[in-house]
Amino acid sequence: MPTVAPLDLSGHCIAAAFLKGVPHFALADGTIHRLDHGHKTSQANDGLLCATLDLADAKLITGGEDGKVFATGPDGEAAVVAEAGRKWITSVAAGPQGAIAFATGKIATVRFADGRAKEFVHSRSVEGLAFAPKGMRFGVARYNGATLHFPATEGKPVELEWAGAHTGITFSPDGNFVVTTMQENALHGWKLTDGKHMRMSGYPAKVKSLSWSARGKWLASSGAPAAIVWPFSGKDGPMGKAPLELGTRGNSMVTSVACHPSEEIVAIGYHDGMIIAARFADAKEVLLRRPGKGAITSMMWDDDERRIAFGSEAGDCGVIDITG
Repeated sequence: MPTVAPLDLSGHCIAAAFLKGVPHFALADGTIHRLDHGHKTSQANDGLLCATLDLADAKLITGGEDGKVFATGPDGEAAVVAEAGRKWITSVAAGPQGAIAFATGKIATVRFADGRAKEFVHSRSVEGLAFAPKGMRFGVARYNGATLHFPATEGKPVELEWAGAHTGITFSPDGNFVVTTMQENALHGWKLTDGKHMRMSGYPAKVKSLSWSARGKWLASSGAPAAIVWPFSGKDGPMGKAPLELGTRGNSMVTSVACHPSEEIVAIGYHDGMIIAARFADAKEVLLRRPGKGAITSMMWDDDERRIAFGSEAGDCGVIDITG
């Protein structure tokens, strides 16, 4: 039977993550809480807007209203790694070789490990950032599509067009597909070898959470009363195929998804704070957490594949041990 170790905080949790096995919770006020032989706190941004995990360097990268990008390590040490004056940092991404990217207005900036920075100016505001899994390439979600840049070279960017506002972006683990979340209730994707479009619509709400399965065969998403899981095992991705619908509930929307690190299982968090795990093969469900105070905003599995850190918009966070 799964057990839950609660951590009741006050404020909206932007990200829940493990750094070297230590659970971390980044709140909108810029405090970062960690459970490391007791509850400890450090301060990052003055007003935190976005966060991402740098798995390679075991750091939590955060950006905020103070125009700063912080990197916080497992010991809670928060260091400024980039500054943008008075501009808000609205998106951050961690890439290969210690590179990070951050967005301010219409500009996406890549900062390399040696401290060099390169700016990429767009005609409209940069809404989301993501690095490709291989090579130094990163993608920008923007109005009417996405742009792929190669920051280590002077090569021309690749423009992927699709009408509408694109708010977030992700690359498939094999680097063959790019998928964006949209302001309308939909996802849109491109097959990079030939530019083919992938329309993934029919959601009753905006998609705010995406998670790839271990080998990239599936993409799980929020935005419906079930986790919508699209198949990506074929050469054309999900085109012409129906998605799985896992963890269907009639009275609460899915707000966060986190695929298991090695198995075809997804943790599903709901608007009412409930969390379940569901298996792709047979849709079998296990209750991990009963409803709480607020919508689940972030979840992450640990490297040992037995614990899940979770956060909510009401600050009722915690760690689930699925082994009981």
